[in-house]
Amino acid sequence: MKLPSGPQLPSLLQTLQITAQPIRFLETCAQRYGDTFTLRVLGPKSPPVVFFSHPQAIQSIFTTQAGKLELGKVTHIFRPLTGEQSLIMQDGQRHQRQRQLLMPALHGERLHTYGKLICAIAREAIQEWKPNASLSMQEPMLEISLEIILRVVFGLNPGWRYQQLKELIGNMLESVTSDLYSTQFFFPPLQQDLGAWSPWGKFVRQQQQIRTLIYAEINERRAQPNPDARDILSMLMSARDDAGEIMTDVELVDQLITLLLLGHETTASGLNWAFYWVHRHPQVLDKLLKELDPLGSNADPVAITQLPYLTAVCKEALRVYPIALISQPRLVKESVQLEGYEFEPGAILVPCIYLAHRRPEVYPEPDQFKPERFLNQKFSPYEYLPFGGGTRSCIGMALSMFEMKLVLATVVSRYQLAIAHDRPVRAVRRGITFVPSSDFQLTVIGSRSLSIASNPLGAR
Repeated sequence: MKLPSGPQLPSLLQTLQITAQPIRFLETCAQRYGDTFTLRVLGPKSPPVVFFSHPQAIQSIFTTQAGKLELGKVTHIFRPLTGEQSLIMQDGQRHQRQRQLLMPALHGERLHTYGKLICAIAREAIQEWKPNASLSMQEPMLEISLEIILRVVFGLNPGWRYQQLKELIGNMLESVTSDLYSTQFFFPPLQQDLGAWSPWGKFVRQQQQIRTLIYAEINERRAQPNPDARDILSMLMSARDDAGEIMTDVELVDQLITLLLLGHETTASGLNWAFYWVHRHPQVLDKLLKELDPLGSNADPVAITQLPYLTAVCKEALRVYPIALISQPRLVKESVQLEGYEFEPGAILVPCIYLAHRRPEVYPEPDQFKPERFLNQKFSPYEYLPFGGGTRSCIGMALSMFEMKLVLATVVSRYQLAIAHDRPVRAVRRGITFVPSSDFQLTVIGSRSLSIASNPLGAR
């Protein structure tokens, strides 16, 4: 089997490069080898990993060739985090069943019921900001994102279990985003439980404590059901598949952990970039404020999320630095022809979101932040895919975009902010996401007198 060309470095060096500096490594490979290239990053005897960025190739992987590919087995590195029953671990009918059970709680009009609570959480998190304070936006965005997961997804109200979960989850998420922890997931031999003092042992115990608390919450709700509950966990507990079966407790916990791990850091990182770009380009902020202002003090959160320029700003932030650099890898189970090559069973095909978003023929001046792209043109799901695509697109993408727009609008409506230092900002890895480097900080200039700020985003 003739494969696309790629670096000839030993597998270990390729793995270290894509783990330590993935953006630079992917850009270098694309410049040197073109749209399609082969890496050896899963061990010297592991199958080839082939990256694609051309929209036509990505479309084939998502659609026409999808039946010859499988996915769940490629996600093994996430198993210690999400559990065996997680949606991202499944293939075929089992994946389809779980996706059908999860979808209604995370899309459509169901999202609208969460709008006011999301706005209230954002207001609570920023109400103590003082003039002249210097802010690293990553911290408040992580705080807001975690609160939304606990209250909107888990349906918890402040109390002892809420506080315990908040502390445990916060500590675990902070740990798994460190270089040492994230490296362990790529190198299974490092996954050694040598006691609570060891990195892997600490992670295992944190996971056990979190899962115990979530199981206790599920047991209480099964014993005392609340028919009026509208949080995502309650929706999932009552969801039934075509055979009338509900999700088991293990399935529920694994789905919640998946939503937590893949929805917390990622949405916070997307917001962090949105705040950077909006304040890096004052004309963008001006247009955004002019769009928000006419809505008035009684604006409904849903109306906010439907604003075209606000939507374009969030979309462009996720184009320049998408939540994940790649879409979920596909394992070839039957021979497929793609981009002039034939791939035998065992090869791994990877649609590369980051490189697809940087194609100059699709996005002129791709390094520039230009929200107007999304006002003037509609991009195909193979050109713009910040949440992946096909049957494996991120199940929480609608909630993530809904949250991004409301939080961004809430903050810029209430505060006048400015970039503290005019220093170059780099994208640095934080777990599975990329965030602005620590050079990026905003200074609070003062409160903003925007009309919706006095009664922000529909609070009544």
